[in-house]
Amino acid sequence: MKKLMILTAAMAALTTLSAADIYVSLSTGKKKNAGTKEAPLKNLWHALQKAADGDVIHLAEGIYPGNAKCNWFLIDKAVSIIGGYSPDFAARDPLKHRTMFQPLNENNDKKGTGLGIFTIQFDMSKPAPKGVNMVFDGLIFDDGQAQSYHPVKGKPEGVETGMWLEPPAKGNTPFASSKRYLVYSATANRAEGDITFKNCLFLNAGNIAMNLNWYKGKVKMENNVFCNNLMVGANVYSSNPQPGAVEWEFKKNTVLFTWSRTSELSDMGFGIRTTANMKSEIEDNIIGLSVLTGWDNTKGLDKTKKIEAKGNVFFLNRQSDAQVTKSPSVVKVKVEDFEDDLEGNYGIETASDNVALADPKVFNGRLNTAFLNAFLSMKYSETATLDAGKLNAFRQAVGLPQQGTIVSKVDMFGNRYPLEDALKLFGAMAGKGAQAIQ
Repeated sequence: MKKLMILTAAMAALTTLSAADIYVSLSTGKKKNAGTKEAPLKNLWHALQKAADGDVIHLAEGIYPGNAKCNWFLIDKAVSIIGGYSPDFAARDPLKHRTMFQPLNENNDKKGTGLGIFTIQFDMSKPAPKGVNMVFDGLIFDDGQAQSYHPVKGKPEGVETGMWLEPPAKGNTPFASSKRYLVYSATANRAEGDITFKNCLFLNAGNIAMNLNWYKGKVKMENNVFCNNLMVGANVYSSNPQPGAVEWEFKKNTVLFTWSRTSELSDMGFGIRTTANMKSEIEDNIIGLSVLTGWDNTKGLDKTKKIEAKGNVFFLNRQSDAQVTKSPSVVKVKVEDFEDDLEGNYGIETASDNVALADPKVFNGRLNTAFLNAFLSMKYSETATLDAGKLNAFRQAVGLPQQGTIVSKVDMFGNRYPLEDALKLFGAMAGKGAQAIQ
């Protein structure tokens, strides 16, 4: 047994030592290059084909398309991807030298579309990678150009698009909305180790922005901005039945404008969600402007959760700052009641030092004012009408339900949020939420 342990450690060390750096520059690279800093590859999918577990891919600025402009990338190896470099790799600044994934609606018809712009799905014909340390740093995901928006409906003054359209509706665009995750990791993955996302922007998703399944190890999300996504900003699951096998650290992130599943504004719309079989540390984040609730803790058995929520700032979440399950009901809680109502219950071990936003001025010049004003004044209404003519009279006479129509109206829903304004959210509040990228 001792010899086996030594051999395993030696093999792991050898894998680490042999890890390679691969360089990619959309503007200066070529497909047949070696992938060095001096001779970079042309596109990310070239590098992913070339890479092995443990390799680090460095991306220069540019808007990176998938293979044949398919709008997504299959990540089937335990690699790291670092963005924000100048074309010659002499400097790195993710907000200046933007490494972007910004798919176009005109390419939504490409076959084999992945569930996420980044679809993490390891090769199932091989043993799952172990001891991984995957890092995604300095990347900008914006799916706003791939969505379809109504040309006039739900378009408040000053907002650049009408409301988001649920497929198959497609407005004036060639194809319907992508309804895609920005990052997706399959439940079948059995990787063991750490995966980290930092200094990234997740914007305008037509589905959950981050939907990550992990089997064993740490999932770290730090210093990211999640803005204007549908359903949930960050959603992490453990696919391991052993409680505590996955630890989720969600620290110093900014999560704003999370929309519901549909334009009725009644289903989902959570900034973040904590789930079963995990240890979750939710600390020093800014979570606000959610259609339903900032923090959802209703998914899975509470006895399998260990949650610490400390030092977070909540504001203007439309229904509540948090919600938990107290069978048979869902209980909605404001941030000022976290310690009294949440701590020691619902799998929440700590719920201390969480506060409401004290000084809204920190967002002066950082939030799109037209979008914010429309969101804060948004209303939903329904008008039901019943045809009382001969048809319904006949239906009533024979015991059938009468038929009518329901006309719904909402002021806005999932309208595209401008990229430039979303990038201003880095560094809005000292010590809380996403900080300026160093």
